[in-house]
Amino acid sequence: MRLIRFVDDGNQIRHAALQGDGTALLVEGDVFNNPILTNRVATVRKLLTPIAPVQMLGIGLNYRQHAAETGAKLPERPIIFGKGLGAAQNPGDPIILPTHLPSDEVDYEAELAVVIGKAAKNVPRERALDYVLGYMCGNDVSARDHQKRLGGGQWWRGKSFDTFAPLGPALVTRDEVPNPQALAIRLTVNGEVLQEGSTSDMIFDVATLVSFLSGSTTLPAGTVILTGTPHGVGMARTPPRWLKPGDRVAVTIDQLGTLENPVFREGA
Repeated sequence: MRLIRFVDDGNQIRHAALQGDGTALLVEGDVFNNPILTNRVATVRKLLTPIAPVQMLGIGLNYRQHAAETGAKLPERPIIFGKGLGAAQNPGDPIILPTHLPSDEVDYEAELAVVIGKAAKNVPRERALDYVLGYMCGNDVSARDHQKRLGGGQWWRGKSFDTFAPLGPALVTRDEVPNPQALAIRLTVNGEVLQEGSTSDMIFDVATLVSFLSGSTTLPAGTVILTGTPHGVGMARTPPRWLKPGDRVAVTIDQLGTLENPVFREGA
């Protein structure tokens, strides 16, 4: 199932399942617990993030080639950081470059986003994917100056500005993605390919991440895990390639679709 969340003509937030002909059929009930597919066609007025995250966890330096381009040694354990819930952004809505706490070093990061479908704690790796509801495209937008120099030694500030986590366009349930470690992933800015890799390059695969993150810690349903980015990020380029107003960023992942967002400046 390819689930979308949207606002309908009655200003209600609903879920629907995309069909092969481009239409969407309404889904009733809890998408985390036996959602019911109806035969009623949805009227989508505005597309939203496929789910409303209850928490967002990111993984740093999780692609071998990305670690190499930044000059970092491969981590022995997953590097975890949090992103504020206000960072979640809808497909098609803008990434906002901050001006109140200004940043001149806002970067893109194409990522496979994993959605936890039921409460997970102390999950063994061999059962970890049973706890995954599905997958979607994500963009872990990062203000590198706040991440590296202005954030008090923590990544949260540079990762959590409003709109810094576009998600979508649909949540593809795990039954349609038999191997999350075999997905091509690509990012373009204004049509130029800047990132191109595969989830096979991950240092810690999805199952390992779910198992590790759930260790002595409950991951509630609706947790979004951003699993790291491939090589080609803006900060590793010569000269660096920072996002600027007027840019259009698109993340494409095999089997999941394309997530596209324009770039605006705060207050513009």
